[in-house]
Amino acid sequence: MTSLSHHIDPKAIRRLRRMALYTVITLYLLIIAGGVVRSTGAGMGCPDWPKCFGTWIPPTEVSQLPDNYQEIYGAKLKGEILFNPVKTWIEYVNRLLGVFTGIMIFLTLLASLPFFTAFRSVFYWALAAFLLVGFQGWLGSKVVSFELHPFIVTLHMLLAIVIVAILIYLYIIVRGIGTDNQSSNILRFRRVGFVVLTMTLIQVVLGTQVRENIDEVTRLLGFSQRAEWIDSLDYRFYVHRSFSILVLVINVYWFKLNTHLTSFLASKGLIFWCGVVLGMEILSGVIMGYFNIPAALQPVHLSLGILLLGLQFATVLITYPSKKVVLL
Repeated sequence: MTSLSHHIDPKAIRRLRRMALYTVITLYLLIIAGGVVRSTGAGMGCPDWPKCFGTWIPPTEVSQLPDNYQEIYGAKLKGEILFNPVKTWIEYVNRLLGVFTGIMIFLTLLASLPFFTAFRSVFYWALAAFLLVGFQGWLGSKVVSFELHPFIVTLHMLLAIVIVAILIYLYIIVRGIGTDNQSSNILRFRRVGFVVLTMTLIQVVLGTQVRENIDEVTRLLGFSQRAEWIDSLDYRFYVHRSFSILVLVINVYWFKLNTHLTSFLASKGLIFWCGVVLGMEILSGVIMGYFNIPAALQPVHLSLGILLLGLQFATVLITYPSKKVVLL
């Protein structure tokens, strides 16, 4: 890779590298929190936005609410007109993590300022992440105002994936990872990697459709009838389950191609973790399918899918010539 240290203070490089990494970790924590919100049905735990029940600090008991709160918020609470402090605080913590993520991305943007002259694209990608997280915050408000509309929820998740990808790209740039070896094996590995990424993304989107289907079943049967959920799901569940076989096959083929890259060791560790996360993702899906969708596994399953996407993207990215990575 074109040496950043020839033009940028090494301390600035390390600072941006750390901020990009820490922000990616924060984003994944936010994704986990969002999964917990959905799996517990706490999405409308705070029926208004940005405040929660009209206050900046959510109530912990019903006596802190207006006497007519059921009339004010009853429709948005989806029938749960009895105040549930656990769901309220689950949603509120999710919002706090969202604010903290915004702060982290702003700090990443500040850390990219020294790159503006010599490597302007680094700054622009950091700026793009910052602007997108602002849009993500606005979209989060629409998730509430549209009362968990499936399209808005899915768009909210896809935007989080885009922001993660930008930050991973920044991290790869400042780490100086890349290869000038563009052998036929490397090119084939990269091309198949794009197919792997596409199929994994499709599988994640299919998973959001299953999540929507589970929400529909939950509204009909209630949380107490969890044992009946799987039998009540429609074709979306079976498409998602069947497509996982194709995802597994293409990933195994990709892993096999990596064994031929004997001169490119940088991909070995990433491929190993891709395999580990893929295995955990499949295992969690099997457990959910055969053990009545345990609530604790729902956010884990989603988070593993997005973590797998991040690892796959990083693996594909480091196969590019180092100079081209900087200029992307």
